[in-house]
Amino acid sequence: MLTKRIIPCLDIHERRVTKGVRFKNNIDLGDPVEMATRYYEEGCDELVFYDITASSERRPIDLEMVREVARAIRIPFAVGGGITSLDDMSAVLLAGAEKVSINTPAVLNPELIEEGARRFGAQCIVLGMDPVRSDNPACPSGYEITIRGFREYTGIDALEWARRAESMGAGEIVVNSVDADGTRAGFELNITRLIAENTGIPVVASGGAGNPRHLAEVFIKAGADAAIVAGMIHTGEYSIAQIKNELHQAGIPVRRHW
Repeated sequence: MLTKRIIPCLDIHERRVTKGVRFKNNIDLGDPVEMATRYYEEGCDELVFYDITASSERRPIDLEMVREVARAIRIPFAVGGGITSLDDMSAVLLAGAEKVSINTPAVLNPELIEEGARRFGAQCIVLGMDPVRSDNPACPSGYEITIRGFREYTGIDALEWARRAESMGAGEIVVNSVDADGTRAGFELNITRLIAENTGIPVVASGGAGNPRHLAEVFIKAGADAAIVAGMIHTGEYSIAQIKNELHQAGIPVRRHW
């Protein structure tokens, strides 16, 4: 049985890790390389770094930070934010990342998914999506895709977009619920389950993790393959080891090395 992955998320703004609720009221948490090293040593399975204003500010990601992270850790990590072309993908991968996460640029230019998968392999291409509950009749799933850090609504149905991205070569989907982001009240199980049950690629749940029980729920009830954590570990309330121990006790397969 495949183990479930625990993935710390580091939101980056001006070379610092930051955290807010639905990308608002952000506070400074520390240096990204130091935090990445700590989570790696604690036993996380992967890491993801999002430059949260790169797309809205229409600028590239900090490649030197990517290189420093690659030198510091020995586990896979993904990078997102400001990746708008094959050249951007190549630069990030050459700097040491194993995956690129594309969100807003993929919506604006869906061919980027197909071209990236063809050039670098589907395993390198992660579709990030920011769905929000919606009554828009164009979104029969009940969820609409937003872009530019939740700032713009697109009229695109979340399930339709997930299926299209898979058909174009995306190797993984991160479902970051706008409604749950930063709340620490639990993952949005319905949208996560909807995507997981209707696609054939790994689905990563994101947004809302507050305690290990929330991770157990999204693995068992929503079928997620991995879960992103942020605030619950950034505050020191939980460690990676604590989370994995509780999941193991709940009968959920996780990679343990202690």
